[in-house]
Amino acid sequence: MRKTYFISDLHLTEHRPDITNAFYNFLDAFIDDSVDALYILGDFFEVWIGDDEGDPLAIEVAKRLKAISHTGTNVYFIHGNRDFLIGEQYAKLCGMTLLPEQAVIDLYGTPTLILHGDEMCTQDIEYQKFRKKSRGWWWPKLMLAMPLWYRRRVAKNARAKSKLNQQGKAPSILDVTDDAVAEMFEKYNVQHMIHGHTHRPKVHKDKFTRTVLGDWYSQSSYLLVTEESQSLEQHAFSE
Repeated sequence: MRKTYFISDLHLTEHRPDITNAFYNFLDAFIDDSVDALYILGDFFEVWIGDDEGDPLAIEVAKRLKAISHTGTNVYFIHGNRDFLIGEQYAKLCGMTLLPEQAVIDLYGTPTLILHGDEMCTQDIEYQKFRKKSRGWWWPKLMLAMPLWYRRRVAKNARAKSKLNQQGKAPSILDVTDDAVAEMFEKYNVQHMIHGHTHRPKVHKDKFTRTVLGDWYSQSSYLLVTEESQSLEQHAFSE
């Protein structure tokens, strides 16, 4: 039976070795030669300041992903709001393919839109302004031209500001909006969507099917899709 896995929002960092180990265990337990593809839908790392940082964790993760790509499993990546500076240099190290922020794939005969999902949180006006700037042509180039020490400081300040801003916002503001979701379905003319970002795992079934991946802060969340079915799983790290 052919399989495809989807994950997002691991937020890998040296400060959370439990999440890193859970990810390695996931690869060892589930990724074999029966798996067609592994899709990573953003926020794979807690922060990414450039492919030139040479972080030991990132290098080890790249080795693990490269190993599964050598067994025949295709690895694909869509940028999230934490790791949108991941570039071709690191992708090559991982043996993975970078996809555009919204991509339609043929998932065993079902056209499926995949994305990180943050662009659908349209009620969070402040964040959307930052998102537009950070995905523009000039801001990433400017940041990557800065020395590593400066980028680390910018990233640290941005994370602190983000946490502070989220504390004062209603949960509904941080979630996707119905209008934005509907516009995505209409824009790409599909009936199936998979995304992460909101940390609210659920399969929404109405006129269309929208599968939301969970985060890995307290559990390893993944979506398994075969030719026959799909299953959104949440497993405690201890398993």
